[in-house]
Amino acid sequence: MDAIPALQSAARSHKKPNLFRVAVATVIGTAVEAFDFLAYGTAAALVFNKIFFPQFDPVTGTLAAFGAFASGMLARPIGGILFGHFGDRIGRKSMLTLSLLLMGLCTVLIGLLPTYEQIGISAAVLLVVLRIGQGLSFGGEMGGAMLMAVEHAPPKWKAFFGSLPLVGAPLGILLSVGSFALVTRLPEADFLSWGWRLPFLASAVLIVVGLFIRHGIDESPEFEQVKRERAQARQPLADKMPLRELLRAHGKSLLLCIGCKIAEVTLIYTFLVFSVSYAVSKLGFSRADALHALLYGAGVLMFTIPLFGVLADRIGARRVCGWGGMLLGLMAIPIFLAVGSGSLVAYSLAVFVAMALNYAIMIAPQSSLYSAQFPPELRYSGLSIGVQFSAAIGGGLAPLISATLVQKFDSILPVGVYLAFLGIVAGTSAFLMKPTAQDLRRG
Repeated sequence: MDAIPALQSAARSHKKPNLFRVAVATVIGTAVEAFDFLAYGTAAALVFNKIFFPQFDPVTGTLAAFGAFASGMLARPIGGILFGHFGDRIGRKSMLTLSLLLMGLCTVLIGLLPTYEQIGISAAVLLVVLRIGQGLSFGGEMGGAMLMAVEHAPPKWKAFFGSLPLVGAPLGILLSVGSFALVTRLPEADFLSWGWRLPFLASAVLIVVGLFIRHGIDESPEFEQVKRERAQARQPLADKMPLRELLRAHGKSLLLCIGCKIAEVTLIYTFLVFSVSYAVSKLGFSRADALHALLYGAGVLMFTIPLFGVLADRIGARRVCGWGGMLLGLMAIPIFLAVGSGSLVAYSLAVFVAMALNYAIMIAPQSSLYSAQFPPELRYSGLSIGVQFSAAIGGGLAPLISATLVQKFDSILPVGVYLAFLGIVAGTSAFLMKPTAQDLRRG
């Protein structure tokens, strides 16, 4: 009788995965998470300094708002550790559902928060707490979505399918920035009073849609295979501590993932958060002009990411990621000279190139490349921790470091030098990582 469940399990394991459903589920889920997470960044640049930190002067208030933004980024590695631990022990699918629920709850509550004027400093404290909840959620989301796509994909299309969840990020950018572009058309008093809340409250609808779509996908076939092998060997996954095993046996791979990721995540958050504030306060552009530049870049980014994913399947993920980092090393200074030129056309072109080219070429191969660095039983932890530590160090500190550099040197050029250095670090880290099958095939 015991053979029947075993045969049923084997049949399920050999069932051809519904790649379209998996792709849609990972893209939609990541888009919703990115929308919720990035809405805060946009609001921090436009409004939070005024309604949650009004006791400070405008510059200090902006730095305080960016500091609260950083708290969410710094929580992402903790989320990566927690979700990675259980994702490697009990499965990818359940953790992705939990991350989406947590993000939705925190985001809606931000939209309902009273302001400093209503409850004083408690408003800022509650904002930071909810921001940390967002960080924990996003820390578990990205690694799991990347894995679900890669582990379901055919061998020759790992990079392409792995790039699809990453398309959710620019889709989330479009939703976030687009929603704020709409509400900023309101009169200033209405925007500061209730208009800024609408994007946060609207996320409740997106969460329901995301949960519905994700409910219909199967567990990762590679994770199911690991569970069967452990069961046959009488070695349950619950006996393992993924983080301890990861640090003991794969510490070098983890450090290289962090080094490879840091430039790309610093670049995108510099533009998503800092550049909007800089464009409005320093360059005198309207909020709408600054946000429109991001919208155009994000719109094209949705197409360039999968294109570079296809390229990675052709010539190797390590090559694409490595040369992408080196390209940023060459282009970062000219890009930020254009940002600081005072010309709206130059600013918009710089944002467009940085997002649609530099960011896309570095992030597109990452799912496939990072997955190749770790065995399946440690992969959720490896990806999540590697990605999220980079996000905390690079993305979380990007607005603060950029604002501090501009304030100290009265120029945006040092920001370009900073990004150029990180680009070289990222490229070097990529070339030192284990090659994917496509890298080996190409010699």
